[in-house]
Amino acid sequence: MKTGLYPGTFDPITLGHIDIIRRASVLVDRLVIGVAINRDKGPLFSLEERVAMIEAECATLSEETGTEIVPHPFENLLIDCAHDVGARIIVRGLRAVTDFEYEYQMVGMNRALDDSVETVFLMADLQHQAIASKLVKEIARLDGDVAKFVPPAVNEALLERLGKR
Repeated sequence: MKTGLYPGTFDPITLGHIDIIRRASVLVDRLVIGVAINRDKGPLFSLEERVAMIEAECATLSEETGTEIVPHPFENLLIDCAHDVGARIIVRGLRAVTDFEYEYQMVGMNRALDDSVETVFLMADLQHQAIASKLVKEIARLDGDVAKFVPPAVNEALLERLGKR
């Protein structure tokens, strides 16, 4: 069984994330969504809420693709998380050249730690490439409509969390 790991904070999960998950699911038999417990970023949603959103949004996708898609919280090094879940592939999404520069450095460090784990870069569909969770939260805070960037249930959770409902 080929296992891949797609890490991120997913605060909240966006349509861009879901597009990358869909694309990655054809490359592996099991896709672990590594939900980072990054206390420094001060997430809007708790770890439990982010995991629940991922489970809800990926259930149908898992059925459609036949790929097991499971969230896995982690707070250690990404390469150690890959070892923990048995992943030989790390999936990373790219939006722009600036993403590539950062990701290039990360690949180099991860390969220095364990060169048996490969990193695969995927680009979201053009309509989703500019979506970033940070921007989605900012737009929602400022009363903008983010319905075209996140799934409906996530949009509702976001509006409720920000006191917009």
